[in-house]
Amino acid sequence: MTTWKEFTEGAPRIAGIFTRRHAATGNLCLLATLRSDGFPRISPIEPRVFEDQLWIVGMPDTTKFRDLGRDPRFCLHTATVDAEVKDGDAKLWGVVEDVQDKALHQRFATELFEDTGLDLRGRDFDHFYAADVTGASAVEVGGGHMDVTIWKPGTPERVVRKH
Repeated sequence: MTTWKEFTEGAPRIAGIFTRRHAATGNLCLLATLRSDGFPRISPIEPRVFEDQLWIVGMPDTTKFRDLGRDPRFCLHTATVDAEVKDGDAKLWGVVEDVQDKALHQRFATELFEDTGLDLRGRDFDHFYAADVTGASAVEVGGGHMDVTIWKPGTPERVVRKH
């Protein structure tokens, strides 16, 4: 599994854009999953980095988590609010693993409360998905061109410039 630290070390340019855009939108991203009929589903999500791992956690009993339970593949896209993409955007894709570690859940809930005031301490999490990032890309536009940065684990980032 690719940890968040491994991702940021292997793909610093993409990680920087993802982190910047994630923070700029109040941690909002769009999560793509596969529905039971095979069609894609796009859902809002607020992924969090905790203990060196990217976590996809949220409201219990939602269709997006049923999708991930059936098929662990996902794509996570930073929420783009600018049609000219002046601030860039990033996509991560991979697979999730449901981690049922109650002590981890409570450490996460404590940090979430300290950071946001949302109090989930003492509650059970139905699903607690660790994201294994198996690829990523980012787009930056400026100076009359667009740079697309691409990364896969074990390879350096590669930039494709489009004019």
